[in-house]
Amino acid sequence: MTTQEFLGKENYTVTSQTVSESCPSNIALIKYWGKYADQIPANPSISYTLNHCKTNTILEFLADQPFSVQTFLSGNEEVKFEEKIEKYFKNIEQYLPWILRGRYIIKTENTFPHSSGIASSASGFGAIAKCLMALDELFSGKGSEEESLGKASFLARLGSGSACRSLYNGLVVWGSSDVVEGSSDLFAVRYPDEDIHAIFKDFNDWVLLIHEGQKSVSSTVGHGLMNTNPYAERRFQEARENFIPMKEILKNGDMERFITLVEHEALTLHAMMMMSDPAFILMKTGTLEVINKIWDFRKETGLPLFFTLDAGANVHLLFPNNGAEEKIKTFIESELLPHTQKNGVVKDVMKF
Repeated sequence: MTTQEFLGKENYTVTSQTVSESCPSNIALIKYWGKYADQIPANPSISYTLNHCKTNTILEFLADQPFSVQTFLSGNEEVKFEEKIEKYFKNIEQYLPWILRGRYIIKTENTFPHSSGIASSASGFGAIAKCLMALDELFSGKGSEEESLGKASFLARLGSGSACRSLYNGLVVWGSSDVVEGSSDLFAVRYPDEDIHAIFKDFNDWVLLIHEGQKSVSSTVGHGLMNTNPYAERRFQEARENFIPMKEILKNGDMERFITLVEHEALTLHAMMMMSDPAFILMKTGTLEVINKIWDFRKETGLPLFFTLDAGANVHLLFPNNGAEEKIKTFIESELLPHTQKNGVVKDVMKF
């Protein structure tokens, strides 16, 4: 589908409405880091969608009132987010021509802690995009579920790039790749279920809260620094190339190669940060201690506990439900939790 196909319809009957939607967060396995204008990714990415870490949003639309946005997070008004959402709504008017014809009251809550290394922008913009599509269907007449989800992914991307992946369950691809049929820079698509080995369909993601404060460098700034990073083009090419072994791994259930590739992608993300100008480091001492303990544990036991990292210090611990998970959980709780700020951990799963 092209951008033109997402343009809004001509006839709308706009009335005051209240809609509510939920959207989960996701964690990328092959990372997206670097983008072009209009939230076009510099390379394709693939992610797991979480099951429990979600944003729940109630959107009240008051028709024919002056356009404005009020946003509440867990009951507290968020003025900076209001400004961000107002700008976002103005930017997507060509796709939803009715969007500036009323006032919005948005009440949102996350089921996970703030600054936890779980992408609240992904789940947040995903939930808002779903609410907007629910309103669009009410105003213009029902579209198909597939078309609605595709357009919601398209709209979510324009708010937060990785948000477009959160609209789908399971393994999700965003960015054009010759390896994944139907993949696009404009929206995300589900990775074909029939090409995923059963071992990858029942996974745990425990997020160790190494650092719960605000990051020293935002993801937006970090993406921008890729524009002058001398290693950027090679990184983008490597991410594209990594889809070739990833396809083989997912098909044949090669856990050892999966672990190697996912950890390499996580470390490459942070290597790009350290090679930016100015350079920055988001990992903390606890991050490195956890990584080394994971490597030692895996060498000693052969059990499939491994990690990925988002753009921050917190560590996503990944391990399958394959009969060894209780030993892995015991190790995490006894050896890794002490490296968190307050014994903080968020426990989630990816089942599909």
